[in-house]
Amino acid sequence: MQLSGLHVYPVKSMYRLSPASARVEPWGLAGDRRWMLADASGRFVSQRENAALGQIRAELATDGSLALTAPDGSRIDVPAPAVTAGAPLADVEVWGTRFRAAEAAEEAHRWIAEHLGDYRLVHLDDPRARPVDPDFSEPGDTVSMADGFPLLLATTASLDELNALIAAEHPEGHETLPMERFRPNAVVTGTKPWAEDGWRRIRIGELTFKVVKPCGRCVVTTTDQESGERRGPEPLRTLARHHKLLKKAAFGQNLIPERPAGVEGDVFGTLRVGDEVEVLEEGAHWPEHGLL
Repeated sequence: MQLSGLHVYPVKSMYRLSPASARVEPWGLAGDRRWMLADASGRFVSQRENAALGQIRAELATDGSLALTAPDGSRIDVPAPAVTAGAPLADVEVWGTRFRAAEAAEEAHRWIAEHLGDYRLVHLDDPRARPVDPDFSEPGDTVSMADGFPLLLATTASLDELNALIAAEHPEGHETLPMERFRPNAVVTGTKPWAEDGWRRIRIGELTFKVVKPCGRCVVTTTDQESGERRGPEPLRTLARHHKLLKKAAFGQNLIPERPAGVEGDVFGTLRVGDEVEVLEEGAHWPEHGLL
């Protein structure tokens, strides 16, 4: 098995970057979802509410600052707000967890309002501010502003199987879904379909990861990531019929990185496209929850 793709999403629900390598930190890939949009109540905004988010391209600098580009070519550079220099903190929320994030400058809010809506652009100044769901993690595990876990893994074999199932459901013809619909961080080739559902712990290159929970899917998977168009009920309809885990239409598995022995600090190591993937432990993942 091999790591065939890496994806980083600098701003939650915006367009992806696909580097050849990425540093792994306790809360995810370096730079992944450290920015997001929040509404007036502080709740996160995603493609679920506004599919146009996916059409904004984000470039990420090493200091955490952004360059955002809209489909019309409009561009803005957004420095990472520094709390130590007086940047205001906002109370924000992702899936019921409230924490504090630093607000971008007003110029960035005006640009966002012009292109997307009346939202605030915020940066996770402290990546230790948001804990992972304690039902699926250990004390001290934290996550960026991703939906729930540091990394999401998907396999090309499962995507091929899903596309075959969709084709069987639509004898009149249906588009083949690309992996980008599922917005994973790590893509693995060389497995059997749905093999990842039985993994408990894996090694990718030099690093190991706990495989903690299947990813329940939402309307974002029905959205063309290149055009921003909603494309109908697939893949949710077929997943709901053929692949439900924890009572949800599921695709992909969530990962939590493990700190390597002797490694201190916030960088555990680096993932590289082409890395070997090895399953270290298999078995039932969620005995207290059940699979169906």
